[in-house]
Amino acid sequence: MGFILQKMKIRLFTIPNMLTLGNLICGSSAVVALLMHADFELAFWLVVASAVFDFFDGFAARLLKSVSAIGVELDSLADMVSFGLVPSVAMFCLWDVAPSSDLPSWMRYLTLTIVAFSALRLAKFNIDDTQTTEFCGLPTPANGLFCLSLAMLMAAGSISLPQWAILTISIGMAYMLISPIRMFALKFKGFGWQGNEIRYSFIALCVVLIAAFTRYAVPAIILLYIIISAIRWVVNLNKK
Repeated sequence: MGFILQKMKIRLFTIPNMLTLGNLICGSSAVVALLMHADFELAFWLVVASAVFDFFDGFAARLLKSVSAIGVELDSLADMVSFGLVPSVAMFCLWDVAPSSDLPSWMRYLTLTIVAFSALRLAKFNIDDTQTTEFCGLPTPANGLFCLSLAMLMAAGSISLPQWAILTISIGMAYMLISPIRMFALKFKGFGWQGNEIRYSFIALCVVLIAAFTRYAVPAIILLYIIISAIRWVVNLNKK
């Protein structure tokens, strides 16, 4: 195996790949925090750390000019755990915390649609060359942060969602992952206003939401992102 890797000139332990593995380790730790300790707050911050690693691995790959096929595959595998499995497990565990809705206990397993649809989302992203400047469907990190922030708020007693709401949110967010809605990416075209209007406006609104809602800001920001993207998508469709 070592001879094959050497012959193919595959470099496993590059700086971008190590950052991607940091993403994976944080995601795996979040699964342990949820299943072993029901610690939703720790799981949330571990997913935040995963998102930071996920941002910087791509940044480092471009900066160091070390973009590779194995790095692309490794990134998807890490995202599958951190932003696919973790939010699905969080919603599954949240079922025990939520007020009962007299739903059959087997229905909690429908929360696992998140991990299934995350796999579809990531597989599609890897072969879709139209998603270089925008996304088709909700990015998995956004979904992960949304689900974990809700779980943390609910576990802390800041909000209360019945079981039927958890189920509805899980299925709804799973669908958003593979929806046809084109969602803007925060990839700036230079630093000027022209061409970046929606990005600068979104960031400004995020600052306002953080100042106004503090701990409730994360789910509000993700919902705002979905709404703005959906409006933009409909407007563009009408133009065509």
